[in-house]
Amino acid sequence: MKVSSGANVSMSKGKTVQSAQTVCMHVLGPARTDVRVMRAATALAKAGFQVSVVDIERESTRPAEEEIRGVWVRHVIIPEWSVSSKSFDPRFLVRALVVLMRSIFLLLRTPADVYHAHDETALPSCYVAALLRRKPLIFDAHEVPSSSLKSAGAQGLKARLKRLFLVVVPRCKAVITISPSIVEVFRQHYRCREVCLIRNVPEYHVVARSDRLRRYLHLDPDVRIALYQGNLQPDRGLDSLIRSAAFLEPNSMLVLMGRGIRDMQSQLEALIASEGIAERVKIIPPVPYEELLAWTASADLGVIFYSPDYPEVQMYLPNKIFEYMMAGLPFLSSPVDAVAEVINTYDVGQVLPSLAPVDIGATINALLADRLALERMRRNALEASRQDFSWEKESQRLVRLYHGIVGMPRAEVHQ
Repeated sequence: MKVSSGANVSMSKGKTVQSAQTVCMHVLGPARTDVRVMRAATALAKAGFQVSVVDIERESTRPAEEEIRGVWVRHVIIPEWSVSSKSFDPRFLVRALVVLMRSIFLLLRTPADVYHAHDETALPSCYVAALLRRKPLIFDAHEVPSSSLKSAGAQGLKARLKRLFLVVVPRCKAVITISPSIVEVFRQHYRCREVCLIRNVPEYHVVARSDRLRRYLHLDPDVRIALYQGNLQPDRGLDSLIRSAAFLEPNSMLVLMGRGIRDMQSQLEALIASEGIAERVKIIPPVPYEELLAWTASADLGVIFYSPDYPEVQMYLPNKIFEYMMAGLPFLSSPVDAVAEVINTYDVGQVLPSLAPVDIGATINALLADRLALERMRRNALEASRQDFSWEKESQRLVRLYHGIVGMPRAEVHQ
């Protein structure tokens, strides 16, 4: 694939003026609520690139185009569209084809020196646009390709998609992904020329401790809270986590804060009722991302939990571990290789020795009772966030990657 030769040049008052390189990103969801997409887009905009995002908007009342944080966002408005379904549905394929064609049309109408596909769902349309425009393509893989297809009926589709990715991914100018394990998958299985690790971490700021969760739940100040934040979805194995609440000490509570995927929340609420632990575990709705860390900092312990029935979770490096750390919150995690590496390197938490509810409860109790360990891990988490895990540092890799692709020397980019 031919690489853009550089920024456009014009003459102004006898001087050569170099216009900004243009980037067109694409995501199959609302960009305004996708933290990863907006972080990348705004980082490039601050570095002097002109950035547009073509997204899928479900709210029909939104304008066709709008500016968000210095990024021009152009919407394909399809109210009924969703990419969260994990089951095979022929009607979904028809809708997907409609979205594909409309996305390609809008991508081709958006000026771009580089196309940037966020996640595998946006890759086909971005690939077509980049191919027709003869522009370089970047694939930003938020997880292992096709790992979201779980049902038996989707296995045939998964196999076809894998063959498609084996053709498309090596033709990308670069691949970006979120964990070292997934970097190796792309290098070994997809013959990628360049794979860049850019972790999904928050922008650095100091987070004050608060009491928001206790106030929201009307709890006494001495109640200890173990917090799970994130989507409530099947591959999390949250039934075992919820059952562990029966084994918590009387002054401890488990709180799950997140959005239910399909009917998962109602299933978990039914489980809480049947186990008779409604006073020991609470499910509360998600909060705006701008407020999230303030809520996180009001817990005593974070929890990261994945079901062992999904082998690909071993490669996950979820953004919530960096949110916990920036909020100064030690955390427990189910055995996940990439997460365990962070825990062992920085001493910011523990890996659960077992996923049996009684063992989860015992581990939570032991760590909550060890005030010295919690304070040590808290200090380590805050220092690791300040030194190593901030978007300011991660975004430098993104900008350097773009400099190499467009051939623009660093000095020519506005900082």
